[in-house]
Amino acid sequence: MTTSPRAHSIEEFVANLTPSPDDEAPNHKPYAAQPGDVFISSWAKSGTTLLQQMFHQLRTGGDMDFDDISRVTPWDDTALMLDFDMTLPQVASPRGFKSHRDYQGLPPGMRYIVSLRDPKETYVSFYRFMNGWLIEPGAISVEEFLPIWMSGGPGGCDYATHLLSWYERRDEADTLLATYHWVVKNRAEMIRRMAELCAIDLTPELAELVLHRTSREYMVEHKDKFDDAMMTAAMERNHGIPADSDSTKVQAQGSDAKTLPISVAQAIDAMWAEQVTPVTGHADFAALAHEIDARF
Repeated sequence: MTTSPRAHSIEEFVANLTPSPDDEAPNHKPYAAQPGDVFISSWAKSGTTLLQQMFHQLRTGGDMDFDDISRVTPWDDTALMLDFDMTLPQVASPRGFKSHRDYQGLPPGMRYIVSLRDPKETYVSFYRFMNGWLIEPGAISVEEFLPIWMSGGPGGCDYATHLLSWYERRDEADTLLATYHWVVKNRAEMIRRMAELCAIDLTPELAELVLHRTSREYMVEHKDKFDDAMMTAAMERNHGIPADSDSTKVQAQGSDAKTLPISVAQAIDAMWAEQVTPVTGHADFAALAHEIDARF
């Protein structure tokens, strides 16, 4: 009987995402900061891909000639695992990079674009994304997934650390901070603000093009551009996990926090009460989102 190379336990999941000293990375070169660089650093499953697409369409005027959005806006956190050269010239300026890190985990003096999302929604989306790709379907239950969610995923940090670091910078001129649902509902305004942060001349024609190409319908139609092709190739190369698994980050239907088991919802509420409320004064994400959204 053949055992699937996908993870059957949390330990196997973590091992598959941890670079091994035996993994060869002859092409890897680490990130080297340049003035004006832009980091898109939302937490996992909080709108990173949408913001990458928005940024790339803005700076290029409509380039779709790529196989993976994270090739043209590279994922700094996983560059070693992907054997990726972070110093490669990009197709347009400013240079842009993906990350899931907190502010303290990124180079200072750059420009930062971040969207925040309800933690319970990120949990549902994160599990949905991993189950059947890096995790053997059903091998790790929704409840058992909690330690994985709490860790934040590859190269990132835990949810509370990430949120609090960017919340602290909500009024900084170098930081564009919004909530995921606000971005989805107000894409035209987010496009305008992103163009302003990145010093991109936003013509009416460019604004209309970017608005169209960041719609859910357009991104679902072109979902092969947003399916982590580089990561799936690395997982197949290093662990034998099939690269044809469905790893798309663009779903026709959003994730519903109401589907969470009560035990998981309570664990997330406890994390929020212990770590987030004392700093922000907000009892839950809805209250925090109201403050962030009102700034626009």
